[in-house]
Amino acid sequence: MTVPSLASRNSTPANQRVTRRITRSSVSTSCVASEGSMSSSVGPEEMSSSSSSPYFHPPTPQQVLDDSSQQSPSYSQDSNSPEQHTFESMESSEGGTPSRYSPSGRSDVDNPSLGLYSAQGSYPYSLRKRRPCCTKDEDLCFPIAAATADETPQPTMKKFKLECLSPGEARKDFSIDDEIKVENAHTVEVMDDEDQEDYINTLPDELLLKVFSFLPDKSLLACSSVCYRFNQISNSHEVWKELYLSLYDYRIPLFHPSHAKFEFREQNRWRDCNPWKESHRQLHHGVHVMKEPRQNFRAINYRCFDQIEQAQTFLEENEYREKLIFLHSGVHEPIDTILINTDVQIIGASDSRDITSSVILEGSRNTALTFTDGSANAYFGFITVRFRADPQCRQQQQQAQIAQQVPQMNHFYSILVTEKDAMPYIERCDITSKVGNGAAVCVKKGAAPKFKYCTVLDCENVGIYITDNATGHYEHCEIARNTLAGVWVKNHANPYFRKCTIHSGKDVGVFTFEHGQGYFEKCNIHSNRISGIEVKNSANPVVVRCEVHHGYTGGIYVHERGRGQFMENRIYANAYAGIWITSHSDPTIRKNEIFTGQQGGVYIFGEGRGLIEQNNIYGNALAGIQIRSQSDPIVRANKIHDGLHGGIYVHEKGKGLIEENEVYGNTLAGIWVTTGSSPILRKNRIHSGKQVGVYFYDQGHGLLEENDIFNHLYSGVQIRTGSNPKITRNKIWGGQNGGVLVYNGGKGCLEDNEIFDNAMAGVWIKTDSEPTLRRNKIYDGRDGGVCIFNRGKGLLEDNEIFRNAQAGVLISTESNPILRRNRVFDGKSAGIEITNGATATLEENQLFRNKYGGEESLTSSRFPAYHIRLNH
Repeated sequence: MTVPSLASRNSTPANQRVTRRITRSSVSTSCVASEGSMSSSVGPEEMSSSSSSPYFHPPTPQQVLDDSSQQSPSYSQDSNSPEQHTFESMESSEGGTPSRYSPSGRSDVDNPSLGLYSAQGSYPYSLRKRRPCCTKDEDLCFPIAAATADETPQPTMKKFKLECLSPGEARKDFSIDDEIKVENAHTVEVMDDEDQEDYINTLPDELLLKVFSFLPDKSLLACSSVCYRFNQISNSHEVWKELYLSLYDYRIPLFHPSHAKFEFREQNRWRDCNPWKESHRQLHHGVHVMKEPRQNFRAINYRCFDQIEQAQTFLEENEYREKLIFLHSGVHEPIDTILINTDVQIIGASDSRDITSSVILEGSRNTALTFTDGSANAYFGFITVRFRADPQCRQQQQQAQIAQQVPQMNHFYSILVTEKDAMPYIERCDITSKVGNGAAVCVKKGAAPKFKYCTVLDCENVGIYITDNATGHYEHCEIARNTLAGVWVKNHANPYFRKCTIHSGKDVGVFTFEHGQGYFEKCNIHSNRISGIEVKNSANPVVVRCEVHHGYTGGIYVHERGRGQFMENRIYANAYAGIWITSHSDPTIRKNEIFTGQQGGVYIFGEGRGLIEQNNIYGNALAGIQIRSQSDPIVRANKIHDGLHGGIYVHEKGKGLIEENEVYGNTLAGIWVTTGSSPILRKNRIHSGKQVGVYFYDQGHGLLEENDIFNHLYSGVQIRTGSNPKITRNKIWGGQNGGVLVYNGGKGCLEDNEIFDNAMAGVWIKTDSEPTLRRNKIYDGRDGGVCIFNRGKGLLEDNEIFRNAQAGVLISTESNPILRRNRVFDGKSAGIEITNGATATLEENQLFRNKYGGEESLTSSRFPAYHIRLNH
């Protein structure tokens, strides 16, 4: 078998090589030398032209071992050999565009999808055995393992089996270092004395680390494919971290798995063995913007500019390059607005622990940053954006405004997001504005940005202004210390705020008006000068699971026909009422906790309406709920307790349906109805109060129906001073005073009630009062059943009065009631007792089984015979 000689196979003069046996160390040396010169496969003319590239590292004289070191150590291919990968020069001869690694010598101009870290380009060699290479003197060949890389690099001392002429004549394994000792070798090798030493493998790791620290990223990838030792050193954290820090300035590797997603991850959270290398793989297509651009020879794709506009232009001209811009430390002052209408990604880069405060984009003559149509997938993050009006420009505007030369001032913003297809992702930015005629952030005309972990602080106007059907997501943002509202929502805008903190504003926290909407979830709204949330002019927001507290006035203020749904919030410690509802407003207040306010819990006035349902209202300095001035809300299924004042206070012609509530433990009356008010009180449990259960006075009216009123320190129900309620089908019991007390000219109609187990009389009527008691059951009192004295009057009709400790009916001191068809029985004293000059009209009453007789009249009483008709 004859094999062409090596010289005949490499017949081109430029590719002639000295025939010698190549050990791993010599191949490694050649690879490093070839990578240092960028490409050993190009001709001398191309190498001379490539040396002018900023990415080119020319070889030193020490690197040129001999006249063959400028040639590639690889072998040429025959027709049957697999396709070989080569490195091309990193600058093309025409346009200066960097070429990436590609198969068959193609640049990424021909195949733009390939790159430094592409699947084809990650490892430029493949570890394979070459075809047997024979000398021209002998026919027998032995394989030479090429010094090319594999994704699974082999150890330096790995043993290879010698290929034999027949499959059955396999030799024993041997190492490459032992090849020269193989007996009966059939090759004739030309070998210099100095090639017998493995100089590379004798170098210490520290020296190799130092050498590798000067190599560009592409050369490090090539070196990792040479041998096991090179692979370990070229993939070490120290080498890639130094390269990474020189490019991006970040202290922590940045995880960038896909477009518009960035996350700083500590090294122990990376699945890859080398997070610095992996992060560089994800970021290496980005371009850099610096105040003072610098060169960096360690990255083949490195581009640096001094203006964001230049970087944008470059990326637009290179459509296959990822649109990623690193904005480095410093104050960047664009001449005009930075306009973003593509899916570009701009991220701050700094070695500071607080990257955002180190990278500043500042506008002074116009809006600093504008996102418009086309920015649907744009990203902007880790940057401070601010607008500071030029002093001269501001002075001119103020003079013009004073002179009224312009009807309306121009508005300037730090960030403006406008038009329907503007949906950028803005993350971890600090945004402020030092101009009085423009918000820090303006979102309008259907735009829908995504703000996350941003701050909007210390603005001289509104913090975030959302209008004209705009939407968007705003999560984990802090909006604070702004001169006007922290958030404005108007004109059918409908944003989504989640887990934001809106505090310490000099005006309202969130202001929704003119049909503004919005969804606010789990936000913390506190310490604002006016109120936490204000709703007006038919605005209709949804506020869910937020905390609204420590406002310098109220918590939530709904007025001028405002609406809204407020559910599962905690509203507490506000200087005024927790919730104000006025001016024909009609919100829904459901399942909130409203407590420890310095005034009331919920305050409804000015013909306000609304549904107040299933709330827990407690510990407020004034009434839990106040209803006044013809307001007519629905108050249903609430717990109103432990207030420092009353539970529910209805006054000044207030109305409302108050049903199924539990009112207890309040310092004053559970429910007050006064000054011409007429609410409907139905199916409530009113108990354990420290004074009266339900208190009607000063012309208080209304309906008290089917309530359970018990265990009060005073009477269960009091009626006085012209009040005339209808009290029907209630249970009034367990009072430590009386059950029902009517006095000072009080009236009222008590029908079908059960009044029992009270410490004193079931019903007291005195001081010119004149109620009507009809079909009531008054029993088990620890005093009398009904006590009428001090000129008391009234009509007692069809009642059952029984088992009371004293007289069933006591009439005394000039009182003059009418008793008709009552049943008075089983009393422990007299059935009816008339004394101290009192008179009465008794008609068709039934008196039986009383301990001291049915009727008892004392000597001083006037009791004409015609006052008694058919009593038994």
